[in-house]
Amino acid sequence: MSKIFITETVLRDAHQSLIATRLRTEDMLPICDKLDKVGYWSLEAWGGATFDACLRFLKEDPWERLHKLGRALPNTRLQMLLRGQNLLGYRHYSDDVVREFIRLAAREGVDVFRLFDALNDIRNLKTAIEAVKEHGKHAQGAICYTVSPVHTVELYVRQAVEMVDMGVDSIAVKDMASLLTPMAAAELVQALKDNVDVPLCVHSHSTSGLAEMSQLKAIENGCTHIDTAISAFAGGTSHPPTESMIAALRGTPYDTHLDLRFVQEIAEYFTAVRKKYRQFESEFTGVDTRVQVNQVPGGMMSNLTKQLEEQGALDRIQEVFAEIPRVRRDLGYPPLVTPTSQIVGTQAALNVLTGERYKSITNEVKRYVQGGYGKPPAPIDAALRRRAVGNEPAIEARPADFLKPELDRLRQEIGDLAESETDVMIYAMFPDVGRNFLQGRRDGNLQPEPFIPPSADNHPASGEQVPTEFSVSVHGETYDVQITGANINDQRHRRFYITLDGVPQEVSLEVLSGFSRPGAGSGRRNASKPGDIVAAMPGNIVDILVSQGDKVKAGDGLLVTEAMKMESEIQAPISGTVSAIHVKKGDRVNPNEVLMEIAP
Repeated sequence: MSKIFITETVLRDAHQSLIATRLRTEDMLPICDKLDKVGYWSLEAWGGATFDACLRFLKEDPWERLHKLGRALPNTRLQMLLRGQNLLGYRHYSDDVVREFIRLAAREGVDVFRLFDALNDIRNLKTAIEAVKEHGKHAQGAICYTVSPVHTVELYVRQAVEMVDMGVDSIAVKDMASLLTPMAAAELVQALKDNVDVPLCVHSHSTSGLAEMSQLKAIENGCTHIDTAISAFAGGTSHPPTESMIAALRGTPYDTHLDLRFVQEIAEYFTAVRKKYRQFESEFTGVDTRVQVNQVPGGMMSNLTKQLEEQGALDRIQEVFAEIPRVRRDLGYPPLVTPTSQIVGTQAALNVLTGERYKSITNEVKRYVQGGYGKPPAPIDAALRRRAVGNEPAIEARPADFLKPELDRLRQEIGDLAESETDVMIYAMFPDVGRNFLQGRRDGNLQPEPFIPPSADNHPASGEQVPTEFSVSVHGETYDVQITGANINDQRHRRFYITLDGVPQEVSLEVLSGFSRPGAGSGRRNASKPGDIVAAMPGNIVDILVSQGDKVKAGDGLLVTEAMKMESEIQAPISGTVSAIHVKKGDRVNPNEVLMEIAP
């Protein structure tokens, strides 16, 4: 029995789970002085999706955020989430990039690195663990918890022992999908405690309503660290409330010794702050026990909902949810966590929307099947393997062993747009988004997403904005309306968050005119001949692999499209000559539009 230590997640995972990672640095810094005085073991404040969101949506330099938080929180460890060899991107990086990223993160203020691999392939953590230890920081190895015929307590224990042998300072059970039950938590933590001599942490999301009970049973069986979220950003797809766990453990041998009233003052601040972000609120803010059946994490649910809505196929979401476990089985039961959650979810959606399982296979699935992400937990379905990569042998070694050093190349590619070493890492993680951010910073035109609707008069230069407070008369009744936020990024719907006579409301408007739907007006004809090349789903052209006049064989790659954040290669259905190309890189396309023609 010992004191329980708390890692507070409000500055990273909590807002990533509930408001799409949109919390701005300007809303973090004013409360840092109080956060620093609580006595948390650590504050998770960086990594995960925050790096991407800073660049893509908030137009903030994520490294500058880290530096500012480090200065504002001098007495509390700063913690980040790192995807092992993937770092914060969606591919494996060469060892020199991994080492450089961790060197810079340690220099800029990260004290605790929580390191995980989506497949629990511990080989993919080796370089990251070595780099963290080299810079004298705390390396926490995380086990991605999932449930399948091959995921057993014995397997998790072996993985933990292997990480400890590599030098990690603690072990975290990462229950990203809220699959951990109280009794399973007790059994797993006890087994880990019996086999490794490092502190144990349990990180669990509240989606299924079991997290608090699971953490308590874990504590009773030897867990000394838990992750929680301040109550204003707790529950649902986030984490157990910090205040609730403080209260539950108070006066017991597991007392956190944190001041409940002081933490409640911090919660009041975040309660007010959260109201600014209504437009980004997740629909999955309550208990959803379906995750215990389909194993789809809440964040994955909300992402798929948004993506299917953009595809005009939201009515088929239940079919996609039903297909996800089948795809996961075919791929050898990977845990559903970034990037495997995106890989499995997008392929499941393709299977449903194209009407044929694996008619179109994403490049990421092909890379996964080839072993490009590591060793799957179980064998991959043989028929899927043949369809994806033919008879190509799978990579058996650590995938990064096949990657040449790339840091110098990345420096050359970004050139003088990178004004610092950290700028190079911005480009390395997200080349297109990073380059746009760095160019926008140089041009002085970075603008974060607005909290309120933009000008409605179609004259942006006027600088005028629509009124945010007004009265509406309906059937003789007058109502006072105040617009508190809006989400206008959806092509089909505009969601406005208002108060109606002081009562919070949400209004969803379906746009029937005044905008061009993706692909509309492209002038492309519909497919009618065997040599007409079309896309399986609405998306964007990422690359064109052939030129007009090229000879191609059936099965040759012609185009690369991106849909739902994943890339797919469109292959030639017949042999012949490329007689016409109707698209260019960056074009938006729809199914059945002829993108290219092959003459037999």
